Amino acid sequence: MNPFNIRPDKHIQSLLILLGAALLITLLAPSEQKFKYTFFEGKPWAYDLLTAPYDIPILKTKEAIKEEQDSLCERQLPYYNLRMDLLDTALEHWKNEFKERYAKQLPPAYYSYVEKQLNELYHNGMMDEAEKENLRANGKLEVMLSNSETKEAERTPISYFYTLKEAYYKIIDGTPEQLSKEVINSFDLSSLLRVNVAFNSDMSSNVMDEELRKISVSTGIVQTGERIVDKGEIVDARIYNVLNSFKIEYQSRAAVSDRIVISLATFALIAMFFIAFWLYLWIFRVHFLAHRRNVILFVSLLLFLVVVTVINIRLDLFNLYIIPFAILPLVVRTFFDSRTALFAHIVCVLSAALFVPFQYEFIVLQMLAGMTGIFSLRSLRSRVDLIRATFLIFVTYLLTYFALAFWQHGGLTADNWTHIIYFGINLIFLTFSYLLIYIIERLFGYVSIISLVELGDMNSPLLKELSERAPGTFQHSFQVSILATEAAIKIDADAALTRTGALYHDIGKMRNPQYFTENQGGSNPHESLSYDESARIIIRHVTDGIAMAQKYKLPDQVIDFIRTHHGEGKTKYFYNSYCNEHPGIEVDPAPFTYPGPNPFSKETAIVMMADAVEASSRSLKEYTEENIRNLIDRIVDSIVEEGLLSDAPITFRDIKKAKEVFYEKLKTIYHTRIAYPEKRA
Repeated sequence: MNPFNIRPDKHIQSLLILLGAALLITLLAPSEQKFKYTFFEGKPWAYDLLTAPYDIPILKTKEAIKEEQDSLCERQLPYYNLRMDLLDTALEHWKNEFKERYAKQLPPAYYSYVEKQLNELYHNGMMDEAEKENLRANGKLEVMLSNSETKEAERTPISYFYTLKEAYYKIIDGTPEQLSKEVINSFDLSSLLRVNVAFNSDMSSNVMDEELRKISVSTGIVQTGERIVDKGEIVDARIYNVLNSFKIEYQSRAAVSDRIVISLATFALIAMFFIAFWLYLWIFRVHFLAHRRNVILFVSLLLFLVVVTVINIRLDLFNLYIIPFAILPLVVRTFFDSRTALFAHIVCVLSAALFVPFQYEFIVLQMLAGMTGIFSLRSLRSRVDLIRATFLIFVTYLLTYFALAFWQHGGLTADNWTHIIYFGINLIFLTFSYLLIYIIERLFGYVSIISLVELGDMNSPLLKELSERAPGTFQHSFQVSILATEAAIKIDADAALTRTGALYHDIGKMRNPQYFTENQGGSNPHESLSYDESARIIIRHVTDGIAMAQKYKLPDQVIDFIRTHHGEGKTKYFYNSYCNEHPGIEVDPAPFTYPGPNPFSKETAIVMMADAVEASSRSLKEYTEENIRNLIDRIVDSIVEEGLLSDAPITFRDIKKAKEVFYEKLKTIYHTRIAYPEKRA
């Protein structure tokens, strides 16, 4: 009965997965030197006198730089090109048109007049009317005009440009007295006029970028040795900006070699946290390492929370306390146990704390919130349990945060009160853990207590069908669940899983219920069958049960009870009877042997023992305490001697406790009483 028979390579694989996660976090983490001071605007400076160790440029705030950029954008004039190539096209077109249509009837003066007007209009510039109005609406009454001939840009009022309509009437209205307006108007002037003031987006963007680059990011400098702030002094806006500038300068001075060392140190710290978690699993929860999915789930939860923290710190996306760190212990507690949940939470919080600016406050808050979640979530049987746990976590956050605020600063500020909103958002995210638990069940194949409670409902489809088609088997399964559940509680096994597994362990008997004694009324169909045929029918209830469970999509953890409740044992009645009928012949036990496997967990081992004890107890002729105890000892000892529990992590002490539970429960079920003496006359 060695529970730790796990291949060494599985241990190594799990360790490599954890180290890979540590490496990924390191690659995403900032490699700058960590600033050794923590400070807040409006709060007293908590350290001794601080002077500048070197010249520190005082950086402008993001708001100040943004204001300068916006002001520059408002002042900056857009660039336009004056396209003189369109003049050549228009003149060529006018020349051909006059020659073909008007040269024979009209004097050359008409040609010369229009040619002169086109030259003036195109050199002056024609702008689209809608664009002109748009510039006015945006307060741009001037533009920078670049002439394609001179290659120079000049500041030009937009009122200087003609619209196409204005250009058309300029030609008409400017007709000399010696020429006829009617004749000029008869020309196709619209075909000669084109907008030749065109927006130059590339030039505008390049000039804007160049001007933006010229904006200074600093407003002054703190000289080496100059006083910055002294202990107890309130960090006002000016000092806060200087301290931020010092922090940025401090981090930027790290050389490439320093950054490599910092990254290596970061990896070493995170790796040590993760190795500590692996050692905990290896020493105290080695059976968790038997399944790679367990390690992958732990790593996925750790990675998600730590990576989100790192990205948030680097990009300054939102307040750190919005991240629901307590979701990790809630999920781990649901599928594993409290100690593992606490250890995983400690590793997660310490790993994330390497990157946060206020480590002490962060660690205290997250540790207390996580522990509250673990202790308040004893079992997740309904949504109410989760809502209660998340609400208590929210209250813990508030009480701890405000207590720290009073302890550190002696009072509360407006910024402290806004944290109620952040913790409220955190609470909303925590309530999604119910959905996350469901998703994890489907992705990783786990089964939560909620699912077990739902499956253990006597009105669930499969159990209801069992009670109708095989009432004797249903009653037997119910009695087994009573015995097994109490035994599981006694030896610290999973009672909810044990109860559900016990209820479903014999569902395969529904296919041929009449072949099982608990469902037989009078006649016994085995009387007309050979021993090996009877054994085959009896054994088949295991494979039938597995097929039925898979059809109804029962979790694998529940199906394991169907597979293992007889293990690789034999149908002893038919095997022994067959051997007795064939003395002197070596009988092949295979046709009389269940397919197995043997139980491989405390829970499946308990159900095997409870099933055998309950079934055998029905054959007792007299239910005395001695008979019940002898029956239990004989049945359980036989199971142990046959090696059916050798793969289960159950000790002889556990078995002894289970036998005692079976004894007490069977006494209650069969109402053994002491004999009361009659009153003498």
